[in-house]
Amino acid sequence: MQPASKISVIVTTYNRPDALTAVIEACFAQDDPHFEIIIADDGSTDNTRDCVEALRARSPVPLRHVWQPDEGFRAARVRNLGTLAASGDYIVFLDGDCIPARNFVSQHRKLARRGFLVSGSRVLVSEQYTNTLLASRIDLQRLGAIERLRLRLGGHFNKFLQTVLILPDLGRERRKFTWRRIKSCNLAVWRGDLDRVNGFDESFTGWGHEDSDLVVRLFNAGVLRKDGAFATEVYHLWHRENQRDQATSNRKVVLQRATDGTTQAAAGLKELAKRMARSGG
Repeated sequence: MQPASKISVIVTTYNRPDALTAVIEACFAQDDPHFEIIIADDGSTDNTRDCVEALRARSPVPLRHVWQPDEGFRAARVRNLGTLAASGDYIVFLDGDCIPARNFVSQHRKLARRGFLVSGSRVLVSEQYTNTLLASRIDLQRLGAIERLRLRLGGHFNKFLQTVLILPDLGRERRKFTWRRIKSCNLAVWRGDLDRVNGFDESFTGWGHEDSDLVVRLFNAGVLRKDGAFATEVYHLWHRENQRDQATSNRKVVLQRATDGTTQAAAGLKELAKRMARSGG
């Protein structure tokens, strides 16, 4: 098995610098230092830019910031932008409101296998505890098992066992496509596989299913899934639900592509790279 030589963690963000700071500081505390951070910014204001500069000044790993104008929810495009800026051969997509455990990178490295993507898992954090955590700068990694159980029983975490147990890499492979746990807030893909299917499809606009579309096209191209639960948990901070204006129509496209075997994004990495080359960056 050929291991990933370098991991690129692509963190998407939009106008939430307090959450982004908590996420990046957790990245700084990883037990595996052999990775880089790409902050992929979907049009945030200068507050986020100032936050990123402060984080970059004390980052123990390479950190880059890529930005695109705010023209609505364009997660697919900004993830492609981050991918083009990345130098790793293994890409881990992480949202800017998902705080990774200290072994997040090392566990993704352990699960990485050619021919597979890893669909990670998440612990949902309540609105009340999210506010407390960010205001008090609580380090989740320092919480003991009893405190984690108390938070679960109090309704502040939606899971408990996943926060205290790490299971081995056994029985994780899925040979059939399934919608279950397709979340690009915690998703690991080989860079070569992203190139093979032309990355995320920017024709998906508005919230919904651009991550499912990527996984469908990867599956059509022969890339199977591994389940990252009980190994790659992140703590997903509360936020208001995004407008689901395109969710239904986007889902129809994904279902059609699952049926017809589509592998290529209509507007993906190649098209974005060409536009950037024409514009000088």
